[in-house]
Parts: sequence; C-alpha cells; structure tokens
Amino acid sequence: MSKEHWDNSFSDKVFVYGENENVFINNKSDMIPPHSKVGCFAEGEGRNAVYLAKLGHDITTYDQSVIGLEKTKDLASQNNVDIETVEIDLTKEKVEINQYDVAIMVFGHVPKQDQQFLMESMIGSVKSGGYVIFEVYSEAQMAYKTGGPGSVDMLYNPVDILNWIKAYKCIHFYYGEAERNEGKRHSGLGHVIQVVIKK
Repeated sequence: MSKEHWDNSFSDKVFVYGENENVFINNKSDMIPPHSKVGCFAEGEGRNAVYLAKLGHDITTYDQSVIGLEKTKDLASQNNVDIETVEIDLTKEKVEINQYDVAIMVFGHVPKQDQQFLMESMIGSVKSGGYVIFEVYSEAQMAYKTGGPGSVDMLYNPVDILNWIKAYKCIHFYYGEAERNEGKRHSGLGHVIQVVIKK
C-alpha cells in the first residue's frame, strides 16, 4: 500500500489502531532485556513503540507515513518518552544491519512480492543473539473480516514465514485464532501468525 494510503488512513484524529500496545507484544515484552535498543518496523501511529519506551527501552520506529510518524511523536510526548522516528519505505530500502537488540513488528502488511525483503531487513537489523518478535494476519484472515488488508496478496502464508526464519532459533511460533480489539480497525476474532526468533 502506498505512502498516500497510509497518510490518509492515519489522518483520522483518533488513533485508528488505538493507543494501547498489541496484546502479543505485551505478553512477550518481559523477554526483552532491560534498556534494550529496539527497532519497531511498520509501526504506524506508535502504540507499541511508546509502550516499550515506557519500559525503559531505546526506541526507533520505521514507517512510510509522515502522519503516522507525527502521531507517534505526539503519543510519545503525551507519555513523556522520547522516540526516534524514521520515514522509510520498508519494501524498497533495508534498515542498517546489526544495530538492535530486538526488532518488533505488528500487522506490518506489504504485498507478497515484498514480504521476504521486509523480513530480511527486520532480521538483519538485529545483532547476533538478539530477538525478532512479530504478529501479522494470515491469509485465513480473509474469512474473518475483523481487520487487516482486504486482499490475500497483503496477508502472510505460514509456510513462507517458516522458510524465512528457518536459519534462526525459533522460540515461539503460532498459527491460529486470536481475539484482537485494537482501535476501530481491529475488532474481534482474527487469524494470526506470531513469531519469536533468536538470531
């Protein structure tokens, strides 16, 4: 989806995915070492970034939407934390390698032709021994209609993801249903893929 799409999507005065962190990120946040350097990929309006910053981590967010990044800064200011924001098209440009202790992504949906590029960039940004934590909607989400892209081309196949992470230690892999009520765009039972790997 284009920069213009996401700028329009985030131009709503409210936080369209809410101001609270994703449930999976909350559940896995205790495994992040204290004062970690964390990269938040396709972070949108910043809800997960702000949550992790409040836990004492050093946060950088990446998104192509200027409006999303502005809302991230606003939410950070409201919560008295500092977050570095970077405007980037994650389907065309890779993030600098070996700089983070942890990388996260929540519902970072891109076309199938770009998914491996995004995954390699996210994994590559993490130092050896670091963690990659993400949750995305699976292709099965099309039947649920409770959030996420309206095209199967923007959703993830679990076999693809297993292939992209097979070189690393898999700590957590889940493919199945999950209840997600996050803002007005994620409402109810959906079908997700969750991953935690150690590089």
